Amino acid sequence: MALILHASSTNKNGLKALITAEYSGVKVELVKDFVMGVSNKTPEFLKMNPIGKVPVLETPDGPIFESNAIARYVARLKPDNPLYGSTLIDYGHIEQWIDFSATEVDANLARWLYPRLGFGPHLPPAEEAAIAALKRALEALNTHLASSTYLVGHGVTLADIVMICNLSVGFKLIMTKNFTSQFPHVERYFWTLVNQPNFKKVLGDIKQAESIPPVPSKKPTQPKESVKPKPKEEPKEVKKDEVKVKVAVEEEDAPKPKAKNPLDLLPPSKMILDDWKRLYSNTKTNFREVAIKGFWDMYDPEGYSLWFCDYKYNEENTVSFVTLNKVSGFLQRMDLARKYAFGKMLIIGSEGPYKVKGLWLFRGTEIPQFILDECYDTELYEWTKVDITDEAQKERVNQLIEDAEPFEGEPLLDAKCFK
Repeated sequence: MALILHASSTNKNGLKALITAEYSGVKVELVKDFVMGVSNKTPEFLKMNPIGKVPVLETPDGPIFESNAIARYVARLKPDNPLYGSTLIDYGHIEQWIDFSATEVDANLARWLYPRLGFGPHLPPAEEAAIAALKRALEALNTHLASSTYLVGHGVTLADIVMICNLSVGFKLIMTKNFTSQFPHVERYFWTLVNQPNFKKVLGDIKQAESIPPVPSKKPTQPKESVKPKPKEEPKEVKKDEVKVKVAVEEEDAPKPKAKNPLDLLPPSKMILDDWKRLYSNTKTNFREVAIKGFWDMYDPEGYSLWFCDYKYNEENTVSFVTLNKVSGFLQRMDLARKYAFGKMLIIGSEGPYKVKGLWLFRGTEIPQFILDECYDTELYEWTKVDITDEAQKERVNQLIEDAEPFEGEPLLDAKCFK
């Protein structure tokens, strides 16, 4: 009996077994005409997996469900399969990364993606937590891949197959280039492997998502009232009231203008943000006397607010360029706030772990809600509002804007400005 895989040709969990089969020289056939939601509800399928989940592998010795278990079974059909490494520690590391892929990458991708596809309620706090957790996982993966082509050893293993299949959903459906660019080693790893012949034969050509799926509309569809046939009437004069009703209906159906950003509705401020950005950019000498003094002359505490930010996970910042990429990615994603914000980010230390600290000037007296909603990096920082009546805090603001060394007694690796 041949091995029969019950799954659709696009099911990423089923693809793990098919790629493993290609590397192992094992013949696995996809069941014909599989329809999700139909084929997996039949009595025959439920005998193989009582809860109706896919994939399921039919073998001569009985069915197997759970995708990672299926991939392991297929790999073990080839004696001394290099997909399982060559030593006991290789085997342990392969299992480690398979579990990491399931619990840290796949699970958090699902928590971010599925509500946006309509599978469950979309809750912004839950989404923020999922993105933050996924970002931490990808940062760890990125650090590991900085010095490795593969997850374990010097060739493809089962860990790579599972990881790539899980990442493929994110790359195709929600992880845009803007998101993945902060993890350059993950990008290199992913695109290298999906273009390997055994991967490409199963996965085909992959195109990266260009945008994040919108949140499904919560507005219920209004049922249309049934229209009763009316007896034919003679043409009659159109009254003014009828014209008004028709115009009102047309206006109601017309697309409404895009809502203004709430920050545009705030009372005018004496501080002109572009004037400050211009002063900052053009001051080349006597920075304290010109730019810093000019900032405090312009600053309007009723129209703007200042915030210190401190990265929560500095102990992870062990690799300099990874830390720099992390901060650059944060600033890229803050682009939506460019009209309303100015920021300085310092990467501090001569060697890892590096500290990341920053200062942000925002329109309004609080951190704008749309920034908290749209830029998931904000979750990774502790935010403290600056008390400008405290001279020590004002001096710290000056030092962050100036980015002169040493900062708080330590050298700077780099300083980045958002303006």
